[in-house]
Amino acid sequence: MTNTSNPFCYLFFFLSLLLLSSSMTNAKIHYHDFVVQATPVKRLCKTHNTLTVNGMYPGPTLEVNNGDTLVVNVMNRAQYNVTIHWHGVRQIRTGWADGPEFVTQCPIRPGGSYTYRFTIQGQEGTLWWHAHSSWVRATVYGALIIRPKEGDSYPFPKPKRETALLLGEWWDANPIDVVRQATRTGAAPNISDAYTINGQPGDLYNCSSKDTLIVPVASGETNLLRVVNSALNQELFFKVANHMLTVVGADASYLKPFTTSVLMLGPGQTTDVLITANQSPARYYIAARAYNSAQGAPFDNTTTTAILEYKSAPCPAKGTSVKPVMPTMPAFNDTATVTAFTTSFRSPRKVLVPTKIDHNLFFTVGLGLNRCPPGASRSTCQGPNGTRFTASMNNASFVLPSNFSILQAHQQGIPGVFTTDFPANPPVQFDYTGNVSQSLWQPIAGTKVYRLKYGETVQVVLQGTSIFTAENHPIHLHGYDFYILAEGFGNFNASRDTGKFNLVDPPLRNTASVPVGGWSVIRFVADNPGVWLMHCHLDVHITWGLAMAFLVENGVGELQTLEPPPKDLPLC
Repeated sequence: MTNTSNPFCYLFFFLSLLLLSSSMTNAKIHYHDFVVQATPVKRLCKTHNTLTVNGMYPGPTLEVNNGDTLVVNVMNRAQYNVTIHWHGVRQIRTGWADGPEFVTQCPIRPGGSYTYRFTIQGQEGTLWWHAHSSWVRATVYGALIIRPKEGDSYPFPKPKRETALLLGEWWDANPIDVVRQATRTGAAPNISDAYTINGQPGDLYNCSSKDTLIVPVASGETNLLRVVNSALNQELFFKVANHMLTVVGADASYLKPFTTSVLMLGPGQTTDVLITANQSPARYYIAARAYNSAQGAPFDNTTTTAILEYKSAPCPAKGTSVKPVMPTMPAFNDTATVTAFTTSFRSPRKVLVPTKIDHNLFFTVGLGLNRCPPGASRSTCQGPNGTRFTASMNNASFVLPSNFSILQAHQQGIPGVFTTDFPANPPVQFDYTGNVSQSLWQPIAGTKVYRLKYGETVQVVLQGTSIFTAENHPIHLHGYDFYILAEGFGNFNASRDTGKFNLVDPPLRNTASVPVGGWSVIRFVADNPGVWLMHCHLDVHITWGLAMAFLVENGVGELQTLEPPPKDLPLC
């Protein structure tokens, strides 16, 4: 008798099919419509026609499980171009849904629409979505919460409740006008007028008290705070008065838990923390304010607040109000606190860090200054000493194309849109964090990408520079998570610093904070075909050209090949 006639084999086969189909049916498809339009929003005593999604600022929070698919139809009823980037989503083979304008798609023009379709694969935690066209993302952003697959659980005790806290920046002006003026003048853009938590500036600003966000807690319970830095141009410290925070995840990857009184997030970064309501029942400020690492550079030095309110807190006497307890915030330039925080990150267990390196890359990142063009008016050269601000990686200042996206040009073989000669190392070696010769201050503009074959292993040393000023740069890589092996100050020295690499349990991130006047080392495997932008998430820096892109070729077979472009992909 053969095995196939055995009734137990039939039963086993049937049960296997049942399990397979049930695991597939657990994954859901979530459909959303996003309408981007101007909506009256009142902040700081004034009403502005502000870009919103579905009339909301911040926009809607999307909640999914690992393995689910999102289908989001974006309709542009604004007067500006719009795209949406799903920050940190791996976008495996779905590069057309990544969102950066003129990189993976042409923008959605006013009156147009585009449907983003992608699946969350192997990611859990907090990500977010935001516009990726000019400075539209100043107000067009929202949280993307990825819970474990149905039946799976968090690797920590389930919190009683969860709250997403999106830190933002608010201009008492139209942010698009702010960046356009800076582009015209060549100077730095005006700083913001307030920071916000979930769109609200908080008690310490004019006309803001009654709308301050309140986060309720019950004594003794442990809650999960999902903190996102959605600010345009500012890294931020975050604290809750009198409470410790246990960090359990960042950028939709779990971490080995550690406890801290303060977080620092660069724009683009997310941090998941557990907070236990173990203090006297009262009201406590949740506060965020600037970490400003660029010496002498102007910045918004205000503080945004929300309130952690114990449900059992005693009510104040009639006609009186009790101010919440205020945390002591770090100094604006407290780099030591930042370093202690960022170097505490570890993966929960030993990970398989790629050790055979196919591409050992060294990228300088930082600002520069362009000489005033011949015949230009002084009004267009209002940077230091009559120059125009610029920024670069490896002395190449990134220029977005205007007629095609880079991904389109690659996929369709359109010449003249980009070149594949982005340098693997700085064209000139110099004392990157010392006094830099002014002959190195002016980068070369171009649309350069670095080509990778599918499956190759990449290590990048991200080296900060002190051209004009040294500062902390949050560097974000689209389409990938990467391991951060080490960070340090001064110039990276392979013979001295390679021994500091954590090859056991380095954290997995999508945005690395490159220390002020220092370096970070990241490593990843190029297992996702497409064109993937890598840039500083301080938006003024990407505006000035602090970016490059990796072009990852298709591998073998369908599962290693970029999907064909959707039929509704916007045209330029």
